[in-house]
Amino acid sequence: MKRLRTNLKNYFLTGLLVILPISITVYVIWVLIRGMDAILKYIPAKYLPETYLQIHIPGLGLILVVILVFVVGILTRNFIGRKIVHLGENIVDRIPLVRVLYTGVKQLLEPLFLQKTNAFKRVALIEYPRRGVHVIGFVTGESKGEVQNKTSKDMMNVFVPTTPNPTSGFYILIPEDEVVYLNMSVEDAFKLIISGGIVSPPEKRNN
Repeated sequence: MKRLRTNLKNYFLTGLLVILPISITVYVIWVLIRGMDAILKYIPAKYLPETYLQIHIPGLGLILVVILVFVVGILTRNFIGRKIVHLGENIVDRIPLVRVLYTGVKQLLEPLFLQKTNAFKRVALIEYPRRGVHVIGFVTGESKGEVQNKTSKDMMNVFVPTTPNPTSGFYILIPEDEVVYLNMSVEDAFKLIISGGIVSPPEKRNN
């Protein structure tokens, strides 16, 4: 009976892990569509394409969001746009709790969307929290300063994210000779972590 309960629990948690990301994605898209369509009601009819096409376009608000994201991206890449973003970040930086959340989420998302970022240098396999137990971590660089001076080995900074929410995790220091580097990309590692091991990246061979 105990084994049956354990199996049922594992089946339920596995199913939940598969359904939740899909459900959240669908829900977010649905909210965006509903929200943007509601905003469009305040736009004069003469500016709406539906007025000229004589048909209702479902999800027009979502299209507006996509266009808005592109416009923000274009503006941010020029001098004036960067100044505006910098001003906004300075304002956010003055709000304690918001500052921590904004900075943390931004630093974690940058490796996924910006190919040139060096926030997460390599994906690594390390033994944590004890010998014989391994976790996926992101090497963020070599440890420097007082921390390095107090240790006898070269230490590496490693961020170990949690599952299924990788925006939280643990910062650990580990000797460089105990870090096992992996060939998978940062993006593939995030997919593996968020899915709880369900989505495995393709194996890459060393050249």
